[in-house]
Amino acid sequence: MDKKFWKNKRVFITGHTGFKGSWLSLLFYFLESKVTGYALNPPTDPSLFDLCNIDNLFANSMIGDIRDLNSLKDAMTKALPEVVIHMAAQPLVRDSYKIPIKTYSTNVMGTVNVLETVRHCKSVKVFLNVTTDKCYENMNYKKSFSEDAPLGGYDPYSSSKACSEIVTAAYRNSFFNPRDYSAHGVGIATARAGNVIGGGDWAQDRLIPDFVRAILSGKKIIIRNPKAIRPWQHVLEPLSGYLLLAQKLYENGAKYSESWNFGPHEKDAKPVLWIVKKLCSKWGQGASYEIDKGKHPHEAHYLKLNCFKAKRTLGWESKWDLEKTLNKIVEWTKAYKNKEDLKEICYKQIQEYIFN
Repeated sequence: MDKKFWKNKRVFITGHTGFKGSWLSLLFYFLESKVTGYALNPPTDPSLFDLCNIDNLFANSMIGDIRDLNSLKDAMTKALPEVVIHMAAQPLVRDSYKIPIKTYSTNVMGTVNVLETVRHCKSVKVFLNVTTDKCYENMNYKKSFSEDAPLGGYDPYSSSKACSEIVTAAYRNSFFNPRDYSAHGVGIATARAGNVIGGGDWAQDRLIPDFVRAILSGKKIIIRNPKAIRPWQHVLEPLSGYLLLAQKLYENGAKYSESWNFGPHEKDAKPVLWIVKKLCSKWGQGASYEIDKGKHPHEAHYLKLNCFKAKRTLGWESKWDLEKTLNKIVEWTKAYKNKEDLKEICYKQIQEYIFN
């Protein structure tokens, strides 16, 4: 990460109160960028946003809904950002079965609103839409998805993110075409990350938060899909990719206005049961699990990303393997249990990631 480049850059983040958004906010604070955050209130209690007092890091931390076009336009017009990173979303597969209308209105029309706002904000040079590895049409074939694989989605969440990708491509073609870059000067890309994990995630129905809640309450973690394989990666891994891509877009938007995968090395795509056994071993006494044999909503069983394009073209690749990632999660969780300064723990991990 280029601290010299990011110092004093005006950045607008949607979804800065979420898990990934909070880590990104801490990262930008470390890089001395001028950040405006726009999001709903933190989606969980506790939340990394509140535990690290992120609201106090920036002068412009705004509570707002990306479905409210007028409010969004007002916020971005006042901020005059150079870089817009769109992370606000309904991010959970299982919730999308319960609230499909909200999922589509947030993930599809929310993206439309952000892009429409960018279209009328002349200060913007970079727009990066953060979607998901689940935007691909997944037939559970044992192959890795590259960026040219067909988009799709079995469930409302996955398909809404595929729609968000299509919306971004349509706006790029129609209003920010790379062929006309000299006229509009805006680089537009999408980023598809793997299963992002790390300290401070408290979402419902996600493996790591479920493990943490079970450990802290002295209960067994209940596993739904023990054989499901995912591309697990520490949250700092894709964030480093987003920042590198955003810098490339700023410097040469026409060349990098595409879709990009940011995932771990192939060896770190592991089954759920493998992850849980490792975490139990690393935590020590009191950690145990149980497999839930009940019926659950459909989720893909096999998912891997091909990140050769990011490695070859951007010079990006994963730095922390899965073993180290799990160590960092245990370190963070024990710090939480011991009531340590969690902002300092995050900064320590950020510095270790950047400099080691």
